[in-house]
Order: sequence, then C-alpha cells, then structure tokens
Amino acid sequence: MRSKICVYCSSSDAVPEVYFDVAEKLGTLLAQNDYDLVYGGGAIGLMGQLARSVQKSGGHVHAVMPEKLHRHGIAYLDAEEMIVTKGMRERKAVMEEKSSAFIALPGGFGTIEEIFEILTLKQLAYHEKPVVFININDFFAPILRLCKAMEKERFIKPDSKKLFYIASGPEEALEHIRTYIPPKIDNKWFDLKKLK
Repeated sequence: MRSKICVYCSSSDAVPEVYFDVAEKLGTLLAQNDYDLVYGGGAIGLMGQLARSVQKSGGHVHAVMPEKLHRHGIAYLDAEEMIVTKGMRERKAVMEEKSSAFIALPGGFGTIEEIFEILTLKQLAYHEKPVVFININDFFAPILRLCKAMEKERFIKPDSKKLFYIASGPEEALEHIRTYIPPKIDNKWFDLKKLK
C-alpha cells in the first residue's frame, strides 16, 4: 500500500511562477517516490499544478474538499478519489487521518492555518508524523522569526523546533520524510520551579 503525503498550498493563480515550478517538481517527485497525494482538492493555483503533476508522473490524487467550495466549480474532477465533506473542520480531519506526513508549500491564510493545526496536534502528542515547510524564496522566514520570538518570550519551549523541518526544496523535503525518526519532545508546559 502506497504512503500518502498531505500537501497544503495555495489556490491562487496570481502568484509568481517560481511557486508553480516548485509545486510541479514536488508532484513529480511524490509520484516517482511512490507517494500518493492528499490535498485540498482544488484545480486552480498551486493545488491544481501539484495534482496534475502527480498524475502526469503516475501517482494518485486524493482530493478532500468542503461541499461549499465544491459548488464553486474549482474542484479537481480528475482525482482518483474526491471526498466532499460538510465543512472545513471535517476536511482537515480527513486529510490528517489519511496522511503519513505533511508538507507546506507557500500559501495564504488557509495553508498557514492548516499546517499550524497539524503542528499543534504534534505538540500535544496526537501524532508523531513528519511536518515539513518547503521554504522557497525564503517565504516562511517571517514565521521562523515569529517562532524565535515565541521561544524567547517562553510561549513555546526550545524543543518546539523539533516539531517541524525546514527544507530548501522538494528533494530535501522528501529525503527528510524518508529518513524521519520521531524526535523525543518534552511536553509543551513549562515547569515554573525550574525557571526560577
């Protein structure tokens, strides 16, 4: 049975071409490395580029889309599997359950919200699956700065850096997933006695 990797990414057709290029490359590598794609089901933006690239290289696409968005006519109807959910919360739960790893490509509010929910679940030990950001054009640099600020002000522990991996491109992302060993991570809560 082929492993499935969930990819969160943009549905915008207006983003620079470099992001479409990385989506296409990731889709090709997923299929070539015997991974199926789980994603948000769109036929547009990086979503559509990714799905088409997976299938072009012989992989399978598992699309998960809320019925409200499905009615907009943006669904990727050529997917091997199209799951239509009642809402966004169910969609995210289905994507998490089906997937053995998670990758974030650059994206907007939805992409960031989805990958951070997965990180939060990992932080709380609901799963131990790999989580990877593909940092093309240093897109995720502001988020990394925010993470450093959260660590400095003790909103998160230094161990939180082990929850995710920053990859420079698709090849590095998949190599990390292939060789991944779940790290030992302390629970998220600080012991105030040790801080004094």
